[in-house]
Amino acid sequence: MSQRYSFIATCPKGLEQLLASEISALGAELNRETVGAMSFSADVATAYRICLWSRLANRVLLVLTEFRGESADALYDGLKNLKWDEHLSTDSKITVDFNGQSNDIRNTHFGALKSKDAIVDYFLASGTQRPSVDKENPDVRVNVRLRKGYITVAIDLSGESLHRRAYRSSGAMAPLKENLAAALLLRADWPGMASRGGGLIDPMCGSGTLLIEAAMMAMQIAPGLLRSRWGFTGWRGHDQIAWDSLLEEARALRSKAMAKDWPEIRGYDANGKVVAQAEENIDNAGLSRFVKVSRRELAQLAMPTHRTVPEGLLITNPPYGERLGEQAELLHLYRHLGQAMKAHFTGWQAAIFTGNPDLGKRMGVRSHKQYQLLNGTIPAKLLLFNINSEAFVVERDQAQLQDKNAASDVQLTAGGQMFANRLRKNIKRLSKWKNKNEIECYRVYDADMPEYAVAVDCYGSAVHIAEYMAPVTISEEDAERRLREVIEAVSQVFSVSAGNIAIKERRRQRGKDQYQRQAPRNSFMELREGQAKILVNLFDYLDTGLFLDHRPVRLDIAARAKGKRFLNLFSYTGVASVQAGIGGARFTTSVDMSRTYLQWARRNLSLNGLSEARHRTEHADCRKWLKSCEDQYDLVLLDPPTFSNSKRMDDVLDTQRDHGELIDDTMRCLAVDGLLIFSTNKRDFSLDESVAEKYQIEDKTRWSLDEDFSRAGKPIHYCWYIRHR
Repeated sequence: MSQRYSFIATCPKGLEQLLASEISALGAELNRETVGAMSFSADVATAYRICLWSRLANRVLLVLTEFRGESADALYDGLKNLKWDEHLSTDSKITVDFNGQSNDIRNTHFGALKSKDAIVDYFLASGTQRPSVDKENPDVRVNVRLRKGYITVAIDLSGESLHRRAYRSSGAMAPLKENLAAALLLRADWPGMASRGGGLIDPMCGSGTLLIEAAMMAMQIAPGLLRSRWGFTGWRGHDQIAWDSLLEEARALRSKAMAKDWPEIRGYDANGKVVAQAEENIDNAGLSRFVKVSRRELAQLAMPTHRTVPEGLLITNPPYGERLGEQAELLHLYRHLGQAMKAHFTGWQAAIFTGNPDLGKRMGVRSHKQYQLLNGTIPAKLLLFNINSEAFVVERDQAQLQDKNAASDVQLTAGGQMFANRLRKNIKRLSKWKNKNEIECYRVYDADMPEYAVAVDCYGSAVHIAEYMAPVTISEEDAERRLREVIEAVSQVFSVSAGNIAIKERRRQRGKDQYQRQAPRNSFMELREGQAKILVNLFDYLDTGLFLDHRPVRLDIAARAKGKRFLNLFSYTGVASVQAGIGGARFTTSVDMSRTYLQWARRNLSLNGLSEARHRTEHADCRKWLKSCEDQYDLVLLDPPTFSNSKRMDDVLDTQRDHGELIDDTMRCLAVDGLLIFSTNKRDFSLDESVAEKYQIEDKTRWSLDEDFSRAGKPIHYCWYIRHR
């Protein structure tokens, strides 16, 4: 019978039970489980098998001795008393890894130095040559651990950590360790799904670790087969015959597996450089025929249609806050991921490994099991989902939960009734157009009657009222009375309580008091424009985050954007960039001076599954940015404010005065066959004649006004399509 030894296998915290099952299945006899480690008994061949086949272990340590001691002298004496010539040759290169401390041994460096001295002195005392020290490429790595007054001495059979499979030549930002990736797949029951022909998709695959581990697991390829260095080859007790036999067996199994068809494994990432890294790693692993990756935004996530897959696993490790930005942006990424799961992957399983578990609750799908783990030093959770209707969480629309009968009892004044009748007439006139085009956000009323100088906009089930400045001939009391009548009529017509109507009320004061503002609610609503999801906030800001009158232009951008480089100047909340991204733009750049609006833009992009890798935001004065821009764009939106004297600007921006220079600077960045869309809301604007002399101009003003804005009189905005001659 082969000699049996005592061993310790280490692993990341939280994987102990999985590791115990694994090494037991590989033939070891389990002894004791501790945090991040499992002790076991086995012969040398079984220990080698665990080194080669363990998907979870960090190290396999051959225990030489354990003794009581906390002092430096006890450490030295205990190690010097070992028969080191049974384990090391005199010409061996060694290094010592020391863990732990005591009152006498204050740091790991001192502990390692004392341990090394004991080993070297053992050989010197016997009159033989002493081993040399090589921290980078040792023949033998000695592991010494001091814990709770006991010192454990072992030979590290692994060499470097077993999680290093030797296929990763380069890694994306914050890659998963290979053994942690394997643990996620085991917890999600990927081996079971793979055995039944299921597929696997990672929509944010990074450098491809989950994909490669999944393929090796499904194909039963030994995870250590690509490694060339092992800790046991310099150990004097090494059994080369046993090791060669294990290698031959593993290579034969791999060759057999490579000849078969296996479940489809696909990965996507928005970052082209990261996709290239993943492809290189997959090729290093020899799995290019079985694992496919491509550059794709989360917005494009859907079930592959070229092959029928009976079941499958959607697994991913989304970006953490430090990798993508603020929690608010991540929230919308998670919501989009949850919506894609519900829309395209019903019947599949999902596994989301997240360092932001609270965001997992916002996905709209209820997880049925969770595991607490660490990703390096970051606390994280693995959330498991059965993607079916029973797990879907229906988010309640607060606007629909209110008592819609609350407004029905309000008795309108004659003026209020007249205003209500006009609202109903406009709603009827617009209904066919609105329904045909699936429009959620539109203008119902815009100062149609001089007595009621307000704009009324619908945002889904919510209503927004903006009061225009009353003429000086109208008293403050009359202005307030008419606004009350407007609010009561809107409340009754739309069956919404007055407290849930957003009101932007303009006063005659100037400066900061020009607009009366309700207390901030941080109340963002998610609505649709075409294929894009948009966040609007009706209460907290002067504007809602969506300029309704530019709807046709934005939708035209979406229709034109495929393969284009899109630039959004004075980008506001980035809705046009979202439309370009949804339309398939190669990349977008959004430039604005407001950090608040750029953050809002990043939220909108995240909500639509559009990553910062391809959709960049730039905090800058657009005029300065254009002067230094050296890039070329195929499609540009230039929609400057009518007037701006921001403190962050060196001088005042006056669109009437400055638009010629702005257009010239923008055209310098426009590709030869590109299109510039120039728009302004200045009511008495006049396009400089020099612009028409230099460039090909097409007046799109009337076309760019949908039915809710196509009223008589001066248009709410002007719009031109400008090209190089």
